[in-house]
Amino acid sequence: MHGVEYGEDNERLVQRIADVNPDIITIAGDLIDRYQPGRPVERQIETAQTLVKQLVRIAPVYYVTGNHEWDSGMVRPFLEMLEENNVIVLRNQYRRLIIENDSIIIAGVDDPNGPADMIKPTEFIEGIKQRETPDFLVVLSHRNQNLHLFSDLGVDLILSGHAHGGMVRLPFTDGLVGPQHELFPTYTSGVYTRENTNLVVSRGLGNHLGWTRFLNNPQVVVVELRVS
Repeated sequence: MHGVEYGEDNERLVQRIADVNPDIITIAGDLIDRYQPGRPVERQIETAQTLVKQLVRIAPVYYVTGNHEWDSGMVRPFLEMLEENNVIVLRNQYRRLIIENDSIIIAGVDDPNGPADMIKPTEFIEGIKQRETPDFLVVLSHRNQNLHLFSDLGVDLILSGHAHGGMVRLPFTDGLVGPQHELFPTYTSGVYTRENTNLVVSRGLGNHLGWTRFLNNPQVVVVELRVS
């Protein structure tokens, strides 16, 4: 989101999500952005609060941090606001869902811009697999570059963002500019598969300062799980 709004109180965005009638809603970080001109972080937090109050009425909302929450300097009051409004904040934590007879684990990997002493993703996921026997393991991770890591750990599905679709999308490319300003990045939009792991990368809804999207519309991603 990066602090943007789609209509008054994000009414257009909320209606689009409500129309999908989701079982859960996941937010993969960067709801706020300290670098947005004319939108101080305090105002962005108010905007996010108005949004999540509406979203939790539609379905349970699961959230992981992105790099910009940590860069904002206000991550702690921001996370407290989310939890006070019934958003499930997953900071290297997980929840189990039971859908009919299937067990789904939703695990949230805290962004690496967080505390230096936090558990590493490998240790976190291995710990889950030692304690739990889910039929399906979903990882929310803001960063989009970890397909090989999570595939080696036996994760079934990764939900990520971060890359903004590569900002400029040209034919036969996966976006032109990556999050570290690298050219022709990979894993910027859509579904990527390695062995039995799928990575779904959203193009996101807002922009970081200094970049304009081209052939790269903002996006709400709908993921449907089916028993094969």
